Formats: sequence, structure tokens, C-alpha cells
Amino acid sequence: MSELNGILIIKKERGMTSHDVVAEVRKILHTRKVGHTGTLDPDATGVLPVCVGRATKLSQFFLSSDKEYEATLVLGIRTDTQDSTGNIVSEVKELNFGEKEVQEVFSKLTGEIQQIPPMVSAVRYKGRRLYELARKGEEVEREPRKVQIFNLEILSCQIPRIRFRVVCSKGTYIRTLCADIGDMLGCGAHQAELTRLRSGLFRLGDSVTLKELRELPNPGERIIPPDAALSHLPSVEVRDWFGEVMKKNTLLSGVGVAGLPERLKTGEFVRISNSRGELLAIGVVEAGAGVKVAWIHNNR
Repeated sequence: MSELNGILIIKKERGMTSHDVVAEVRKILHTRKVGHTGTLDPDATGVLPVCVGRATKLSQFFLSSDKEYEATLVLGIRTDTQDSTGNIVSEVKELNFGEKEVQEVFSKLTGEIQQIPPMVSAVRYKGRRLYELARKGEEVEREPRKVQIFNLEILSCQIPRIRFRVVCSKGTYIRTLCADIGDMLGCGAHQAELTRLRSGLFRLGDSVTLKELRELPNPGERIIPPDAALSHLPSVEVRDWFGEVMKKNTLLSGVGVAGLPERLKTGEFVRISNSRGELLAIGVVEAGAGVKVAWIHNNR
């Protein structure tokens, strides 16, 4: 078990923190090298990719992936946490609008939007997490951040409850999206339920619960190897002899590179593979189309 290396897609249950999941996976797989690729709120359910073994160093390459959620918001009730776990701060009993007005608001929220991170988020303020300040009853000014809403679709509208699906960029707060929808309708709202359907390539249908993982004779069989988990990245081919001598922090260029994709963007992650397509490392594109090695597959 200690030699396991790759990505495990956990179906997180309600009431567990992401750290709780990591602790349970450590017990099940009998290894200390386990880490998640971005938190999922305790009240939320769904896809939580967990890195195992040497793959714990890969989490940075998954954090930028887009996400897909199914959520339910309740109109007319604002809470101090923007979800159902918080204290009610305002309530509107009569909602004088219908599905048409709700749909109009949803249609305005696709594309690039601005969000103010909630006080219960992990965003840092002067070296401290916002949720740490929130626990002490403090509230501070937060700068709005740009996020992308790629798709926003109402699944059912039974006012005051609206169930919807959203595909969004990293850093999008669904609870804040719910609160903003309520504010645009003039009545406030909060997030009542949240399920992550997808994180990058990792989908809910490919996930496993902790209970199911415990009951498997060989739980390691559910681990996705790093090369398969990173197959979505553009591939840079290096010559076989270069793969043998490649060291961390090497800048790939010149005779060592056999094939380089067109139109690479500065800061983009790429797979570095040999002529047989085998994963050797992960690189990051630097200005001028050079590629700097960020992670080597077989380093321990």
C-alpha cells in the first residue's frame, strides 16, 4: 500500500471536511502521503480528488481546473454564511416575482463576473484566513475577484427553491453566486444544497465513497495513475536521451525537444513525454515558449 501513487476520486459525504476525508484515506490505504486538490465545504457533497503517494506533489496542476456543480438556493432568506448553516440576517416573506424574472437574472450571470469572497472562505487577509476572522465575529473589506461562469442552467424553479447546474472557473464561490442571485431579485437568498459533479476530468460517476473503498479487497485498484490523470494537458515530446538526464528546474529548449505544441500560453501546464508517450514530468510554459520542469514523475 505504501507504494501507491496516483489520484483517487472520492465521493464526499455531507458533514465531512476535506481533511476528514484525507485522514480516512490514510487509514484505508495505510500511507501518510495523501492530500486533497482543493477543499469542498463540509455541507457539500460530491467529487473530491485525492492525491496519493508521490502524486501529492501534483495537486497544483489540478487546482486551475474548471468545476461543475448542482446546487439549490432558497430565495427570501439571507444568512451570515450565505448557506443554510448560518444565522438568518434578513427574511422576505412575500416574493412578488415568477420564473420569468428568475430566468432573466440567471441569463445575466454567464461569462466573466465579479465576486466578493465570503467571510467563511480560506482567502487570506493580512496573513490570516477569512474564516478564522469570521469565527471571532470579525468582518473585513474584501476585494472583488474575477471568475468565469461558463454555463448556468435552471433545472427546476419552485419558488422559493431554485435548483440549478453551473460550470465555472476555479475560485468561484457557489454560495456567493446564490446570494448574488437573491440580491439581484431584491429579496436575498442562500445556498441550501451543493454537489460537485465534476472537477476537471474527474466526474461523480467515477468516484467512490469511503465506505465502498473500505470494503474493497484491494482499494488501491481505484487509484488513477498520474499519466492518465494528466492526459488532458498538452504534450511536449523530448528526445529519449534527454529524458534520461532531465533534472528538476531544467528549461526545455533546443535539441532536447522533439515536438512542441503550437500556441502555448505563458503559465500553462504541459505533459513532458518521451517518444513512446510515457509521462516523464510536468512543465510550465515560460515567456518565449520555453518550458520549465516543475515535477518529475519518478522522483521520490
